[in-house]
Amino acid sequence: MPRSVLEAIKLGLWEFEPTEVAEDEFDATGAMPGTKDKLEVLADRVQDGLPLWHSEDREDLDDPLPRIRLPR
Repeated sequence: MPRSVLEAIKLGLWEFEPTEVAEDEFDATGAMPGTKDKLEVLADRVQDGLPLWHSEDREDLDDPLPRIRLPR
């Protein structure tokens, strides 16, 4: 079973739906939309089999930075 959309595509599994992941399982990003940093976060999420979007991701300049969980 593929872990990510990228793995599924490589295997020719076009109907693949990733497993749902709760937002508390991955961090939001404070990177601005359209920036290299934001694109890197999105690419990492795809490779890790995570959803592209987090409800606390920064959407514009006026958005506050998201709260990031610190490792224990």
